[in-house]
Amino acid sequence: MNWLAQLLTEETVGAISLGLLIFQGTSTLILLSRLLKGPRRRPPLQPLHPTPDLFGAVSVVVPTLNEAERITPALEGLTRQSYEVREIIIVDSNSQDGTQEKVKAAAIFDPRFRLITDDPLPPGWVGRPWALHNGFLNSSQKSEWILGIDADTLPQPGLVASIVQAATEEGYDLVSLSPQFILKYPGEWWLQPALLMTLLYRFDSAGVKNQTPERVMANGQCFLTRRQVLERLGGYESAAQSFCDDVTLARYAAACGYQVGFLDGAQVLKVRMYEGVLQTWQEWGRSLDLKDASNPAQLFHDLWLLLTTQGLPIPLSVILISLLPGYTCLTLMAAIGLNLFLVAIRIGLLWAIAPSYHPSNSPASFFFWLSPLADPLAVLRIFLSATHKPTSWRGRIY
Repeated sequence: MNWLAQLLTEETVGAISLGLLIFQGTSTLILLSRLLKGPRRRPPLQPLHPTPDLFGAVSVVVPTLNEAERITPALEGLTRQSYEVREIIIVDSNSQDGTQEKVKAAAIFDPRFRLITDDPLPPGWVGRPWALHNGFLNSSQKSEWILGIDADTLPQPGLVASIVQAATEEGYDLVSLSPQFILKYPGEWWLQPALLMTLLYRFDSAGVKNQTPERVMANGQCFLTRRQVLERLGGYESAAQSFCDDVTLARYAAACGYQVGFLDGAQVLKVRMYEGVLQTWQEWGRSLDLKDASNPAQLFHDLWLLLTTQGLPIPLSVILISLLPGYTCLTLMAAIGLNLFLVAIRIGLLWAIAPSYHPSNSPASFFFWLSPLADPLAVLRIFLSATHKPTSWRGRIY
């Protein structure tokens, strides 16, 4: 960095450091205000046995499109749910890989499974909310709750009873769960936690009550809604064009005055989302910006916060420390201290999110602890996603 020291005067370094302190200091206070709510959050849900009053209370809807390679654990997990589940509706979008055959085979042993094929995708709809909307319309009127479940999940015994009880206790009209992720390869273990961390930096932790509509978080992998509320909201019509339909619908419901919750479901829901680091980058990264559920001002605010508190601290710490031999201004020392503090927060958050990952004895899991080094790349992915409208999803072209 000697060339940099030759270009910058003491006054210039001081001015740059002061600017960093102002921009990063403000965003750090916002980040801390969110993280400090964590100790008061609702504990992770635990598996529960249903009570008699829950008999037939839930209709499960699973949207599918060419899921044959990964749907079996989801089918097996749903079969293990008890009598609170009235029916399990698989809404298939004309899969060509044997998905329907697997569902039909599961229905032989569990008559609660029902396979339907949704109508051709109409203009103005994205595939996933269209399938969920069709499942809702075809569900039994006797079910009090509608539970959307993704085909890549591994529902654990007691999942449905636990989420319904939590919704009842907390008075939620809509509630979704954060899962425990199953990773396999080194690249996944390195990049995926950094991408997940972008959500923790922008929103409250799972289990923290937050009814400000524009800050509501949700996860469509396991999304429970009261039937009456979904009817009043027009099903999934409010999220028809959204590539993050779960958050869009949840925020619309919150804006309409309904109670929306986001809880820690690591003990009752596991998920294997993508195969490898490239698929993780392409598929998950394109919806993590949540632009379909955010206004431009909110999106700009979130990008600024991610850049200043997650994307820059590690590279800035290296650069600023390298300037120490040539400069003595106090603002430089303060900027170094602030960025090292942000790095320390990031390392501490690794321990906080560790339960969100399925334990593994594989050597690849070591890369989880190196995931802070992927933060600049993760933030870059959010910026790229925020400036591009998806043109394809799960093999569908829009």
